Amino acid sequence: MHTLDQLNAMPDTDFVAALAGVFEHAPWVAATAAGARPFETVAALHAALMRAVETAEEDVQLEFLRGHPPLSPKAMTDPALTAESRSEQGGLGMDALGGSLARFETGSADYEARFGIPFITCVRRMTPPFVLRGLEQRLANTKTEEIAAALREIGFITRLRLVDRVSGPGKPRVAGHLSTHVLDTARGKAAEGIRIELFREGVLIKDGITNQDGRTDEPLLHGEPLRMGRYELRFHVEDYYAGWPNVTDPPWYDVIPVRFGVAEPEGHYHIPLLLNAWTYSTYRGS
Repeated sequence: MHTLDQLNAMPDTDFVAALAGVFEHAPWVAATAAGARPFETVAALHAALMRAVETAEEDVQLEFLRGHPPLSPKAMTDPALTAESRSEQGGLGMDALGGSLARFETGSADYEARFGIPFITCVRRMTPPFVLRGLEQRLANTKTEEIAAALREIGFITRLRLVDRVSGPGKPRVAGHLSTHVLDTARGKAAEGIRIELFREGVLIKDGITNQDGRTDEPLLHGEPLRMGRYELRFHVEDYYAGWPNVTDPPWYDVIPVRFGVAEPEGHYHIPLLLNAWTYSTYRGS
């Protein structure tokens, strides 16, 4: 990792080499931005790199977009796939689409035939079902709208890559935050000892136990985009209710599921659960 000060002081050729791979097969992007140094923040550096792409001639833009790999499990076998793309596609897991994978492959082929570029989206910000949803929605765009959409997604992709690569002041926001808090409103205290499971698109990705404050010891998710998609928190409350005086046997609730959608990958999601004897409530908190 380089510091922003180091990048500002490098010769142009070293600056371009240090940022290789941030923009797919396009060293000219960093070469164009090099003359705008020094940058006061990492966000300003990213803005200058994006400006180089956004102000390029149309034929240069199209060549740049066509240089991106297709989003497909088959692309993982391509030796020309960059390390960055290999890591991003590998972390997405498109095979999770199951029977819908063929639908995605067909849609991708239709997309490329319609627009003349591969389907580009920031997979670190989405779950596979929402990648598919995004593809099908964007097929309705005009070519001008779709070029703008592809460049916007490249902005998200490269912002994440740059933050992974460069340390310094003023980093753009790239990470989300998901937390919870369980309160026993019947007895006026935090609910300690409740097991919590977090599922994303039906797959268990995190679990924990509430502490004496009714929270998990660390946020359920943080430090990375939350991935746009469907989530579920399962609160295992049966043992907790069993400790109440005059409780029914079995207790009224065993597991309380809370299902919700994440639409803001860099957003702050706090989901409290308020327990009462015969009811519960939840909401998106702050």
